[in-house]
Amino acid sequence: MVNSLQITDSRTQKQYTIPIENGAIRTMELRNIKVNDDDFGIMGYDPAFMNTASVKSKITYIDGDKGILRYRGYPIEQLAEESHSFLEVAYLIFHGELPTKDQLDEWRSNIMSECFIPESIATILKGFDLSSHPMGMLVSLLGALSTLYPESQNIHDPTIRMKQVYRLMGHTPTLCAMIFRHTKGLPFQEPNLQLSYSGNFLAMTFGTTTVHPVFERAMRVLLILHADHEQNCSTNVMRCIGSSLANPYAAAAGATAALWGPLHGGANEEVLKMLDEIRTIENVPAFIKEVKEGKRRLMGFGHRVYKNYDPRARVIKQLAYEVFEVTGKNPKLEIALALEKIALEDEYFIKRRLYPNVDFYSGLIYQAMGFPTNFFTVLFALGRMIGWLAQWNEHITDPEQKIARPRQVYVGYDERPYIPINQR
Repeated sequence: MVNSLQITDSRTQKQYTIPIENGAIRTMELRNIKVNDDDFGIMGYDPAFMNTASVKSKITYIDGDKGILRYRGYPIEQLAEESHSFLEVAYLIFHGELPTKDQLDEWRSNIMSECFIPESIATILKGFDLSSHPMGMLVSLLGALSTLYPESQNIHDPTIRMKQVYRLMGHTPTLCAMIFRHTKGLPFQEPNLQLSYSGNFLAMTFGTTTVHPVFERAMRVLLILHADHEQNCSTNVMRCIGSSLANPYAAAAGATAALWGPLHGGANEEVLKMLDEIRTIENVPAFIKEVKEGKRRLMGFGHRVYKNYDPRARVIKQLAYEVFEVTGKNPKLEIALALEKIALEDEYFIKRRLYPNVDFYSGLIYQAMGFPTNFFTVLFALGRMIGWLAQWNEHITDPEQKIARPRQVYVGYDERPYIPINQR
């Protein structure tokens, strides 16, 4: 027996049966609910897509109430702890299964061979002022790549589409490293294909030939934790732009721009600003008091999806201790721990289900490794690129999908006559 929703329209007393599939109804079914034949039909009004699913996806599963995050069915905690390669997890996210050794070797070879950036892109980067925001530069350079690879517009060719995936995965760490060095006025460093994906990025960024294993592990884990997160703002943008059949470089540039915002990828930067404002652990109670009074915001706590402890935050908290063993303890960690303790015990925060999220500790790690706060979101984009590409590819190959075009509820003027300017 098919599950269904029974609706009675109080305007007409007519009854309608709408099938329920995977816990959802197709909102186009609501269009059948009309007062008369000329009626447009009922629409769903859902600001910010709070309860609207626009895709069916096999990539990432989240249960925010239980604090669960899985890539293709694998718990994020297991992948972060047990996988020794970010590209292994990237393969899983894109292809749907963990790779064999031969599959991983081929995947890695195809991506790492694309780590070298065309000289014209380096020339564009050199034209930016050294004080330019790193995310603005990354958005621009990703868009510029589309001018070098015009064949990327042929997105329905699987071979061409896959080539762009390799290019974006290979180019992005080099672009990010080049942006970092440009802001410091330093020369660019060539990729080292003998290193891991995360190790190569750190070596290019800091101009070294070797990378401390703790830093390499930290970077790998952070990339894994940021790799995908269901239909968030930037992923929605990636799919939306992709739905117009634009090339993936344009879509990735748009997704990166969406990630830039402080309510999305820029949140970890805001956490560091908050900790700097608090200054000492003695000031924590007064800060919490102002949060309760609505005078301050507690950054790094709470999440649109998670109403429990963000599973990524648990992993990152432990990772912070490992990094500080090498760099020395950051005084901000003590402030962060004091904030977390209060938030987990205070009824005010418990009632509001405000738990630490992925942004709360990640900024501390990035800062300890030598990254400035305005570079944090670039690191987020580096990890998220594979998620965007997997979601984009899934969208392009989904026969149900069309160009994204939300409806609106018009609440403006009805028709009215034009008034000449001398009569206004």
